[in-house]
Amino acid sequence: MSAPRLLRQPFYCEENVWHLCQEPALADRRRDVVFVSNADRACPMWYQKAGRGKPIVWDYHVVLLAWDPPEIWDVDCTLGVPLPAIAWLGSCFHPGVPPPFLPSFRVVPADLFVQTFASDRSHMRLSDGTFQKPPPPWPVIGAPGIPANLMSFVDVRRPFLGEVLSLAEIAARVG
Repeated sequence: MSAPRLLRQPFYCEENVWHLCQEPALADRRRDVVFVSNADRACPMWYQKAGRGKPIVWDYHVVLLAWDPPEIWDVDCTLGVPLPAIAWLGSCFHPGVPPPFLPSFRVVPADLFVQTFASDRSHMRLSDGTFQKPPPPWPVIGAPGIPANLMSFVDVRRPFLGEVLSLAEIAARVG
């Protein structure tokens, strides 16, 4: 089997992961999509390409968790792809971060994410309609008639698909 194709459009991690979920090289593994955020949508992460060697505070980030063994596929990580999940957690999230900045993780089965995710990319538009960052070259994702639901996945305070875990809970699960 060939290696997975790692499509990457910077600042569109949810769409990068949506494509990665469908890669044939990963189809035989259990996979979950992991949304990283918190109640304030201000989550510091280390080893991200956009940070250029420094931590970056994301409003949210999205990665793929493939199981057996647990690996994180984060195409925005400077440490490589994939990484053992526990190593990714230990490197990208540091202890001692003040409580408002601690990450939460919404874990959604990959097949469910692929079936239900819809984005119109409106979260990346400025008030004049231009994009904050260049959009991906592929069409927007979502079946006709399904309203954009990206922020429902990102909002870790409200019930939606999947389950929300703390850093300690996800580390225990993958460790």
